[in-house]
Amino acid sequence: MMRICLILLMLLPSLARAALPFATAVVELRPVEGGYAAEAVVEAGRQSTIAAQVAGRILELKWDAGDAVKQGQLLARIDDSESRPNVAGNQAQVAQAQAHLVNAQAQYERTRKLVEKKFVSQSALDQARAGYEAAQAQLAAAKAGVAQAAATRSFSSITAPFSGVVSARHAQAGEMASLGRELLTVFDPATLRVVASIPQNRLEEIRRGGRASIEFPALGRWVEATSITVLPEADSRTHVFRVRLELPKEVGGIYPGMFARAHFATGQSASKLLIPLAAVVRRSELTGVYVVDAQSRVQLRQVRLGEASGDRVEVLSGLREGERIALEPVKAGIFLKQKR
Repeated sequence: MMRICLILLMLLPSLARAALPFATAVVELRPVEGGYAAEAVVEAGRQSTIAAQVAGRILELKWDAGDAVKQGQLLARIDDSESRPNVAGNQAQVAQAQAHLVNAQAQYERTRKLVEKKFVSQSALDQARAGYEAAQAQLAAAKAGVAQAAATRSFSSITAPFSGVVSARHAQAGEMASLGRELLTVFDPATLRVVASIPQNRLEEIRRGGRASIEFPALGRWVEATSITVLPEADSRTHVFRVRLELPKEVGGIYPGMFARAHFATGQSASKLLIPLAAVVRRSELTGVYVVDAQSRVQLRQVRLGEASGDRVEVLSGLREGERIALEPVKAGIFLKQKR
């Protein structure tokens, strides 16, 4: 009987822990690859600001920020009433130049026959040939004018240069568009990347590491960079290099201009006390975790945290290796209130 009681006393802490209504984990030192973190910003590899190439009133501009457009799709239409007379006038000049060319060719043929019969001098033939060649040049210039006028008129209908998303709208239908006025900004979401600024003294270890993770603090997401490119030029004032990190194609919810943080692997390793981010409790200025002792007593303890790495964060103070913490702080808080 005494032996059975002794076994029950030995199993009591584990049985109590098993009865807890939330999951727990033991705090451990884990080897972590050293690295360097730098602030970064998201940019689009392919982005275009669509501007008016002709002056006139904007007749149609139905797209707005956030809309998806396809390559070749109509984005805007500008009144082309001013360009129509230009096309008609150039076509009339072509007709006039063609008639002049017919007369000059006939004059040249007549003069050539008269020269053969010795009725006129060679200089008359040279003059007729020059008039014929001038008429040919005039016709070519008139046709070029028609082509240019037609091209200018085609600029009144503006289409998307590539498939993408409208990030900004700079004008409204009914407004006057001057030559070069910005109408829409479109970017290709498949070409998004992150650009970070790196000090010169960190460049070699970043090149040596060759890997990086990108953190989006506002979204609580981490993404592995597919490639790292160090742009071969430094700022002459700050001696800082720009490093470009390519994002995977399937990443969603990321837009140009968003803040990011680039975490570069430097190849050095260290042991750190890491806990899951989900276990952290933030209340006003308090940052803590629920600690569970051997008797299944729960208490909220304040901790000081370091850098996050994926779904875990380093604990600088407040916890010791081997202690047990609650992985579900909401349930642990309810459990603590019920025990009081």
